[in-house]
Amino acid sequence: MSISRIYRLLRLITLLQSGRGFSADELANELEVSRRTVFRDLNMLEMAHIPYYYDAERNGYRISRHFFLPPINLTLAESLAVLMLTGRLRGTGKLPLMTEASRAAMKVESALPPEIRQHVGSVLDRLGVSLGPTSRHEGIDDLFDKLIDAIVARKACRLVYISFLERRQIHATVHPLRLLFVNRAWYLIAHSPRHRQRRTFKLGRIRKLTVSDQTFVPPEDVDEADLFGAAWSMITEGRLYDIHLHFEKMVAGNVAEVQWHPSQQVDWNDDGSIEFRVRVDGLREITWWVLGYGDQVEVLAPEDLRRRIHEVADVVAARHQPTGG
Repeated sequence: MSISRIYRLLRLITLLQSGRGFSADELANELEVSRRTVFRDLNMLEMAHIPYYYDAERNGYRISRHFFLPPINLTLAESLAVLMLTGRLRGTGKLPLMTEASRAAMKVESALPPEIRQHVGSVLDRLGVSLGPTSRHEGIDDLFDKLIDAIVARKACRLVYISFLERRQIHATVHPLRLLFVNRAWYLIAHSPRHRQRRTFKLGRIRKLTVSDQTFVPPEDVDEADLFGAAWSMITEGRLYDIHLHFEKMVAGNVAEVQWHPSQQVDWNDDGSIEFRVRVDGLREITWWVLGYGDQVEVLAPEDLRRRIHEVADVVAARHQPTGG
């Protein structure tokens, strides 16, 4: 493509984005070309997926006002934050939206004056972000985009899903409500008429997604804080437990400085240990969290959780008997 045509296409985009509608004759006059050339250039925009349309009321062509955002004046600190997060998270599991975020960062970086760009680069070399282990997300960008569209359009979806809970592949029609990144992975929060309750579906386990023409009425004000109820993390079991744990001083500080659960209460003892209390729905998730602290924690209540920890510890001890003579 010649430089002159590239310049003309950029000029055409600018005209169509100006807010006023231009007829084919007006565009030809502005660009100093024939009507035939104008239509060829408009066809080029269509091939590039730039959404122009003919506005009958204004008798002219325009670009959808939602395609390009107006210029945004970012401070140096804001620019630094965008570049750091997009650049440093680019390799963490190939998260959905990271490709688009990286493109946005490149635009921000290219707009910075050379001296500021050099300063930002030197700062970025000394900053890092680590999310910890994340699930693999390769190949789910298209799935992610379809679900976003379905949530906005309030359309039911048919899923083929690998259910670890049911230990088989299931087929389900769901009403998608929200996408959330929780515990290293993206999840779809949806109402399942089949299960008659709200369920979570890990995007990496969705084998097939079909967006139907059937619409649904979502519940009012889906509060993110209420999506998982009082679960320790995500899985509710329908029964609340008052948990009381005693942590030794070696790990007490690390435990106390994190807000693990909304109901959390921590009391410090004189010896540096802590009493940790929460009210959670279900014991399955918190069982594995407690086991992660080994001999530095003791379950004081409830007895059901204490018994679970004891049973798992017995299995672990038996499985790890020394094999040497």
